[in-house]
Amino acid sequence: MHIHILGICGTFMGGIAVLAKQAGHRVTGCDAGVYPPMSTQLEAQGIELIEGFDPGQIKLEPDVFVTGNVVSRGNPLMEEILNRGLPYVSGPQWLAENVLLGKWVLAVAGTHGKTTTSAMLAWILEDAGLNPGFLIGGVPQNFGVSARLTDSPFFVVEADEYDTAFFDKRSKFVHYHPRTAVLNNLEFDHADIFPDLGAIETQFHHLVRTVPGNGLVVANGREESLDRVLARGCWTPVERFGTAQGWVMGATGAVAFKEEFQGTLNWQLLGEHNRMNALAAIAAARHAGVPANMGIEALARFENVKRRMEVRGVANGVTVYDDFAHHPTAIATTVAGLRSKASSARILAVLEPRSNTMKLGVMKDALPGSLHDADLVFCYGANLGWDAAAALAPLGDKTKTFNDLDELVKAVSAAARPGDQVLVMSNGGFGGVHEKLLAALAAP
Repeated sequence: MHIHILGICGTFMGGIAVLAKQAGHRVTGCDAGVYPPMSTQLEAQGIELIEGFDPGQIKLEPDVFVTGNVVSRGNPLMEEILNRGLPYVSGPQWLAENVLLGKWVLAVAGTHGKTTTSAMLAWILEDAGLNPGFLIGGVPQNFGVSARLTDSPFFVVEADEYDTAFFDKRSKFVHYHPRTAVLNNLEFDHADIFPDLGAIETQFHHLVRTVPGNGLVVANGREESLDRVLARGCWTPVERFGTAQGWVMGATGAVAFKEEFQGTLNWQLLGEHNRMNALAAIAAARHAGVPANMGIEALARFENVKRRMEVRGVANGVTVYDDFAHHPTAIATTVAGLRSKASSARILAVLEPRSNTMKLGVMKDALPGSLHDADLVFCYGANLGWDAAAALAPLGDKTKTFNDLDELVKAVSAAARPGDQVLVMSNGGFGGVHEKLLAALAAP
């Protein structure tokens, strides 16, 4: 089969391209921004990339066009596909029908922690010799790739609640039909497509409806939103984590299930959020046949995911971290995790409010509270529809906002001193700010 992927350079669609290639299909694709690192990764797989959405690409005559959710009506290639009545399908549907069908799917859903928990779960299964396939929205450092196809019956997928395609407004995860479903947490996000939290809860309810009676739902026991989701109907056994009635982990790493000790996790990851992620992964892996003590031992060798508290370098005694945090809750937990490690060292938070939800300003009032534990805050406020300086004013003199990236870099490097921890948070490339900061910090 020849598939042509529209929007191939997104993490999810790029992962589908890799899986399709590994399955023996011919894969080509296009995007409006064909650039490294995704472009080089795909080209290394022998996947032909085309810049832009020129309607002439129909001359490739693929068996099917696989459409990412970055494609909307008015896209010239998509309009030509529709006008000619050519076959097209969404990325999640193609994945479900061509990769996931017949697999024991372990799907990890939630507002936060999907990528890390999926990576943990895949690693536990790998360490136990189960050789899982996976599609994850980041690069787990234990594997070095974000997607792979194997002959194992097990497949781990990061289950996103964002919509599927312009012609299918259901959440992506509705297509995956998991046997093991992790509900990590649930808060309001994606204000560009969801009007309120209730609308997202409805999508999670639809996911729960697809889990079979002999499957398992692993749910965060601290989330009232998930309690509401499950109260709307659940036909599957549920194990909760984060409460004494289910899976818990103490600050020392002691893990218990229903108050029965399972083992002690010794690792380097920071924060309560990662302890919760670990519990979810241990519980889900146990459902797939990996005893809890083996899961705990495997996580001691877990190397995290790129862009999750990843140290990008040290210059003149200043450590620069990169993190994907972009929602106020994720920002708060990331800063708190670093504070637990940094102790009395200063934390210089460098933030780019880049997600669609943040650009709309829906959560701007929550930003000051999420940055409370940082000593200094530097915010890149370009291209926002709201005043970042006004929103962060409750933080007082410890915050500065910039519309020029080079000016921000100069300000951070001027303020930094040996021993400081610079925490860069963005869900995008942030204009290569990490390298610019390290260069400025290293300069005489």
